[in-house]
Amino acid sequence: MKSMKRVVITDYLEPPASIETQVLEGVANVECLLAKNTQELMGELTDADGIILCHEVSITREVVEELHQCKAVVRCGVGFDNIDRKAAGERGIYVCNVPDYGVDEVADHAIAMALACNRGLIKAERTLRKGLQPWDMRSIQPIFRVAGATMGIIGLGRIGGATALRAKGLRMNVQAYDPYVRAGTDKLLGVPLVGLEELLETSDIVSVHTPLTEETRKLIDASALSLMKPTAILVNTARGAVVDTDALAAALKEGQIAGAGIDVLPDEPATSDMPLIQLWQQDRQPPVNLMITPHTAFYSDAGLVEMREKAAQEIRRVLSGEMPKNCVNREFLQ
Repeated sequence: MKSMKRVVITDYLEPPASIETQVLEGVANVECLLAKNTQELMGELTDADGIILCHEVSITREVVEELHQCKAVVRCGVGFDNIDRKAAGERGIYVCNVPDYGVDEVADHAIAMALACNRGLIKAERTLRKGLQPWDMRSIQPIFRVAGATMGIIGLGRIGGATALRAKGLRMNVQAYDPYVRAGTDKLLGVPLVGLEELLETSDIVSVHTPLTEETRKLIDASALSLMKPTAILVNTARGAVVDTDALAAALKEGQIAGAGIDVLPDEPATSDMPLIQLWQQDRQPPVNLMITPHTAFYSDAGLVEMREKAAQEIRRVLSGEMPKNCVNREFLQ
């Protein structure tokens, strides 16, 4: 009898992994490791044939060196900065992601954050809850009109493009910065491309949709924030480390920009010693126009099912001897 292969879901997803088990039926048994940090992976994956990981752990070179029979590591999500692609490639291990799930969810979340910050929903909620004063527009001033305002999109990929179309539906002027955008995407979407400095200087809302690379790490730092309008809003639903959150906390505290909506942090889960979290938790009047959500922009019931199904389907393809659809380390494969 043919022996079943072993697929390990490293983190985040709790058993029973019914979705993955159904997709991999007849090919592999599925286990949920529920690791909380990368160290907990050591010694647990030596005989794994396939690995699915979320965002709480990393597949480092040290982990890869223990993978004696693994054929594929699939990131259950879009970003793959928590996987050493080169180390995996050197061992002939495919690294894959799920680039086409949750586009609508993240775009909706980005627009919702932008509107919530612009319309003063956070400020009004925190100002009025205790004292009920002032029960008028003073609780949310100032507010710029969204129609006719400018949204700057950093990263015009699937999600950035979907966000741009939503913004255009609100009658905003949309511009984008993306030095790697596929030729013609800007014309297809009707979104002009500009330089990063120009985007930061002229946008009323800046929405980040770039992957995390060494080039984009802390792309939005103190210098970048200093270029933004004092009335501007920053939204990040991409990767936490693209924004220098300490610099953002300082900029918000000093009124250098007007507000921010942040769904992702450089280190998660959040801890109370992070300056941005400390600012968010302060009971101050008037409150800082800062909205933070716990890395949930990707989520809807349907979106989560789609993500998990597609991650498991990629593992099934590789373990069945087929080529993966979304390999992101081809240049390193031996």
